[in-house]
Amino acid sequence: MHEISIIEQVLEIALEQAKKRGATRIHQLNMRLGEMSGVVPEALQFAFDVATEATTAEGAILEIDTVPAICYCNNCQIEFQPVDIFYECPRCGQLSANLRQGREIELSSLEIS
Repeated sequence: MHEISIIEQVLEIALEQAKKRGATRIHQLNMRLGEMSGVVPEALQFAFDVATEATTAEGAILEIDTVPAICYCNNCQIEFQPVDIFYECPRCGQLSANLRQGREIELSSLEIS
């Protein structure tokens, strides 16, 4: 389960940033998670609950914003949301290899005190 290593890295960044700002408590972590990132939100939440024990983030809320997949069709020059894993343009049917968004795994903000 790679969600554990992901949340460990995110938590390390959050704790470091909180410490730099003199905070003693992390109340909430906000993440952006792409639909095509391969990360399971429920597994990420479970890993977060375990990883934050006995840290300044214990009891904090993990808020996950899902980023939809957006592809680009070179033929039609349009962006579109794929309906399955084949990234087929809804206008011309051409397969796209250009995924413009949807792979994100990022810590977008923290609430600290």
